[in-house]
Amino acid sequence: MTKSKKSEFRPNDYVVYPAHGVGQIVSIEEQEIAGINLELFVISFEKDKMTLRVPTHKATEIGMRSLSSPDVVNQAMKTLKGKAKVKRAMWSRRAQEYEQKINSGDLIAIAEVVRDLHRADDQREQSYSERQLYEAALERLTREIAATSGGDELAAAKQVTDVLMSRAPAAA
Repeated sequence: MTKSKKSEFRPNDYVVYPAHGVGQIVSIEEQEIAGINLELFVISFEKDKMTLRVPTHKATEIGMRSLSSPDVVNQAMKTLKGKAKVKRAMWSRRAQEYEQKINSGDLIAIAEVVRDLHRADDQREQSYSERQLYEAALERLTREIAATSGGDELAAAKQVTDVLMSRAPAAA
């Protein structure tokens, strides 16, 4: 792998930053930090009203990537259809694993969290922390699906919800 992966990302590209989800590269700028000239990607996360500056030479190293391909999105949707896998570990350990998956930036791992934490209306209530993790994962998943398809987030959210509801056992 070569050091000069600069050409991979360009202004106006949508990218996935592992800890924050989908953002858009606004520009590439030069900035002097501690006497060193650095080239930085300026990434805007519109929904979070946040701007992030990432050194261009560190972007791929920290896990910044392009949006998922339609194949990966389809695989994530298949993951949602699967049966929830809930480990019998303590909640704090599971919560930590879910948090790591969400912040990995891996769409399939995020889909696993959504699948595992989704509750149908007739199932037991979620705890506050379960709900927080579920909503964070769901938001990351729907934002990337929306950005990949060029559609809006509402349509992506409906698509995800429809898949989740289709796997829920029908009430008798």
